[in-house]
Amino acid sequence: MASPATTYTAVRRPLDALGFGIAGPRSMTAVVADHLRRLGGRVRDADRGEIALGGAGFAPVTARAAWGARGSGIDDEATAQAATGVMAVHGRRHGAPRGLGVDYLATATGVLAVQGLLAALVAQARGGSGPRHADVTADRAGLLAVSQYLAASGADEPEAVELAPGVPPFTSADGVVFELETLDPGAWADFWRALGAPAEAIRAGWRPFQFRYATACAPLPRSLHEVTRAQPIERIRQAADASGAEVCRLRTLAERAHEDDGADPWTLRALRPGAPVARPPASPARPLEGMTVLEAGRRIQAPLAAHLLGLLGARIIRVEPPGGDPLRGMPPARAGVSARWLALNRGKEAVEIDITSPGERGRLRELAAEADVFLHNWAPGKAAALALDAEHLAAANPSLVHAYTGGWADRIAHAPMGTDFMVQARTGVGEAVHPADEPPAPSLMTLLDVLGGLHGTEAVLAGLLLRERTGHGVRVESSLLGAADTLLAPALERVRQGHDPRPPAGFRRPLRTADGWIAPSDASATAAAAHDLSGLCTEDALHRLRARGLTATAVTTDLTGLAHDPRLSGPISRDTHGAPAVPDPWSLA
Repeated sequence: MASPATTYTAVRRPLDALGFGIAGPRSMTAVVADHLRRLGGRVRDADRGEIALGGAGFAPVTARAAWGARGSGIDDEATAQAATGVMAVHGRRHGAPRGLGVDYLATATGVLAVQGLLAALVAQARGGSGPRHADVTADRAGLLAVSQYLAASGADEPEAVELAPGVPPFTSADGVVFELETLDPGAWADFWRALGAPAEAIRAGWRPFQFRYATACAPLPRSLHEVTRAQPIERIRQAADASGAEVCRLRTLAERAHEDDGADPWTLRALRPGAPVARPPASPARPLEGMTVLEAGRRIQAPLAAHLLGLLGARIIRVEPPGGDPLRGMPPARAGVSARWLALNRGKEAVEIDITSPGERGRLRELAAEADVFLHNWAPGKAAALALDAEHLAAANPSLVHAYTGGWADRIAHAPMGTDFMVQARTGVGEAVHPADEPPAPSLMTLLDVLGGLHGTEAVLAGLLLRERTGHGVRVESSLLGAADTLLAPALERVRQGHDPRPPAGFRRPLRTADGWIAPSDASATAAAAHDLSGLCTEDALHRLRARGLTATAVTTDLTGLAHDPRLSGPISRDTHGAPAVPDPWSLA
């Protein structure tokens, strides 16, 4: 069959003239339907129990979204969070497992399903056979979400996890709950000194504060909380402004619903026409084979997006500063390399470029001239200041997909620093993830960095498909704000309908057994809570509930046990450094 892009068409969106049908768990397929519609697809009736997409000369492609393997006991959001370690990581701030009050894994699974469909269409548009079907499961989405924490648990040295009180957010004397953010130890010290904090508390607090992104816990000295509770929020803001730190009041879901502009979670903009791109045909298992992604990413969001593109077959070349990415040395290590760094960057090539040097930037442009995608998550405006934004790189490569994964996408006036916890605070995620009997607080699990990375991959695939259909280079942008909007869509809709958006008291709170924890399914939670299981071992407690027709599963509390967990639909392998590597999130056929 000829490639659907053999003759370029005047489409505006990647899925224009394609139709789709949806079937599967609604909490997953609602995300799929929304994103396919926003990308230009038209809804049609589902004729089978799966997601189907086709038309405009493309052979049909399908996807199936499920919770886990048949008979695994992973039957819904609660049991998926329990089995994959999500409850364990999110619960570190509490000292015990806790379920997220949002359908996080269902949302991630829906985005992964869209990725599988888009990758299959990109392969066809390039003239290859490509996959025709993608299976995605929530348990694999959960393993991807905890992959950094899992990697750290399998390192050569103990992970620096301390389950102790003192975590953010903070509260002012006038009752304002706020998040604090800075990546600079000097700004941290200046902020606290301005408020009169004890010097020893300032020194002791920096390391757990700095590493909270990696460990999902932050046992800060109690005296720091006492300092903020003695100061009005205006004085705290003044200290932040003077020091270079930033504070953000925790917003409610009602506030977010009031200001929500309904924008797409990503933007795609066609640039100048490009020359036809000659690439070898893709294979069914590796739909991006033969493509090159140039990644200038740091921390989680952009590196994860590029990592997923690599799993789909693309060659990934990381642009690192002279001396290499400093996060390679972040503890704990495996065979001398940061275990967390390996979770997102294994298998990538690397080139060291000093982007502050005009000559070195010329090298980067030369690399971009031969690439299919340039992906970065630099600070806002940095690419333009360095003459490395989409318009500049299009001069070297008109067929390039220029992808930016940022924080706010310029959609929020006077927005704070665009980091995971600040976006959680500003958008109401901190309220949504905790039930009504717990105070709002951003999760210390990097929810939006991970979901933002998934959105970044989705946006790049959409950009590649648009390029193949139109012959134009494309600029795409995704953001943590877009990820938050996708995650919060059901809660914000409940606000608009006049309902309470927060989960009820005790929602997704596991039940204690004599030797561990169990999580009932959402449908069984109320009935299961009526049973006293504290004197039973976990196996006997599960037997008692199941004998009464209730669904439950054991909560994974030791992430190292995931490697041997028979409930999971794919094996956890070892990379060349001996670090754990979670299975690919899609099964392509």
